[in-house]
Amino acid sequence: MALRLRLARGGAKKRPFYRIVVADSRSPRDGRFIEKIGTYDPMLAKDHPDRLRLNEERAKHWLSNGALPSDRVARFLGQAGIIAPPAVRQQTKKSQPKAKALERMKEAEEAKKAAAAAPAEAAPVEAAPAEAAPVEEAPAEDAPAES
Repeated sequence: MALRLRLARGGAKKRPFYRIVVADSRSPRDGRFIEKIGTYDPMLAKDHPDRLRLNEERAKHWLSNGALPSDRVARFLGQAGIIAPPAVRQQTKKSQPKAKALERMKEAEEAKKAAAAAPAEAAPVEAAPAEAAPVEEAPAEDAPAES
């Protein structure tokens, strides 16, 4: 049984409230869980003491028994000093195509500016026609002709 430390949503519409629970990874998000180890209220100010309540002893117990935290719970545990803080992600999958499109647009603008500036900077210089070197044919292989 794969255990996870994760958030289970409660509260009303547009008024979220989360329980931090230990659950089997196959159970639904708001469904059956093994133990409630804390709460998270995102509607409170970040410095409010009731925003995050966590039973650190039980969290350590479940982590030692092999439970894996979700990304958000891992961040909470890192802030509490229970585990090492997780690395911050650079970009989400949804923002990558948008970032690539913006990068392409910038490159196109730079290319237009360079193309507009190039004729003004360069003086018309006529290049001498390059003489073409005679091309020698490669010797044929000494193989008997097929008939």
